Amino acid sequence: MNRKGTILPIVRHFFDVDPLQAAHTLEGLPEEEAVEVLKTLPVTLAAKAFPHLSTPLAASLVQVMPESLFQEIITRMTPEQGADLFSHLPAENKKHFLELLPEPLKKEIHEILTYPADSAGRILSTDFVAFHQDLKIKEVIQKIRTLGQKGKHTSYTYVVDADNRLAGIINMRDLLLGQGDQTISEIMRRDLFTVNGFLDREKVANELSKRGFFAAPVVDNENRLLGVVRAEALIADVQEEASEDIQKMFGVGADERPFSSIPFSVKKRLPWLYVNLATAFLAAAVVALFESTIAKITVLAIFLPVVAGQGGNAGAQSLAVVMRGIVMREIPKDRIKNFLFKETSLGLINGLTVGLVTAVIAWAWIGKAMLGLVVGLAMLINLVFAGLAGASIPLTMKALGLDPAQCSNIILTTITDCLGFFAFLGLAVIFQDYLL
Repeated sequence: MNRKGTILPIVRHFFDVDPLQAAHTLEGLPEEEAVEVLKTLPVTLAAKAFPHLSTPLAASLVQVMPESLFQEIITRMTPEQGADLFSHLPAENKKHFLELLPEPLKKEIHEILTYPADSAGRILSTDFVAFHQDLKIKEVIQKIRTLGQKGKHTSYTYVVDADNRLAGIINMRDLLLGQGDQTISEIMRRDLFTVNGFLDREKVANELSKRGFFAAPVVDNENRLLGVVRAEALIADVQEEASEDIQKMFGVGADERPFSSIPFSVKKRLPWLYVNLATAFLAAAVVALFESTIAKITVLAIFLPVVAGQGGNAGAQSLAVVMRGIVMREIPKDRIKNFLFKETSLGLINGLTVGLVTAVIAWAWIGKAMLGLVVGLAMLINLVFAGLAGASIPLTMKALGLDPAQCSNIILTTITDCLGFFAFLGLAVIFQDYLL
């Protein structure tokens, strides 16, 4: 057997046993090679790994793979996964690829794509159980048994009328206690919680959490049943959004993965490194303003990183709290001022306590009380403004319609470095006669 014939069974076994890791490995390959690997696999194995790829990469691969392979893979994905993939395709290609789908799947994906990106409609599942209200209890029980034998999920069972409008929900206890010849409309519960397809998914998550539900029916404006949205999908969505925000905070593309290719990662990271380089030179320029002072009082150089570093850490604490608050909708507009006041007050308290300790250490180390005072005051000023900056930067970006996670950390570091250096060296100039 040749070398290629030996490797192929190993690759297939890898994709079968660990499709998640296989997808990560694909992400580390150039697109052309990734497509070649997918073409050598049985479609069932390629389809197992494909949903684990980062969506932008999956969309890129779709555009260069044979159409027949695309059709085979997409028909093995859920409509929700397919809609997510299509949302990342260029507008000029979206219509073409939709036409390649079977009519039922095309209709489902098209319906999902009509909803806004952050709405419940984008993550609804069409995998649910619903019966028409004129069915008898004995018929429904038999159908549920059949579905259970096939592994169908039947935790919630919905009731619809002849126009597919949601009429009620069946409680399993009521179903089992009812008379076999009764229709399910006689025992269904009519007071049920529903979600409009256009409702913001985070509001849906809050409502499900309050009620203790793990799923809710999604309806349109005429109360027609479209699908269900499950708590697990909402949790996964929030986790993905949070992980993307963490990456963007530090200047990494939201769609980069651990095994993304080196050129892809470089393209995502390098521009922000240049931004960071520019901000570093800005901080250096602030220090350069006081070059003569540092030349006369060289001991100042020792404490520059101490003041700036503490400011950066304090600001990062505020930034972490406000980013979580934004994602979880915990900071309403009418309480923004209260939140900013709280973070600034925390900066003042922390600045007083940390500044006092720093002042004592500087005094004991260098032997000059005035140097301790200068360092302590600079620490106080920097921590107060660091708390304010860490809280206000993402809120300001959001108010301007920008992504609050996009490089907030780089902006914060620039502010705390520049302000820390300016406060410390400015105070040193004022009190230089006592520091010489």
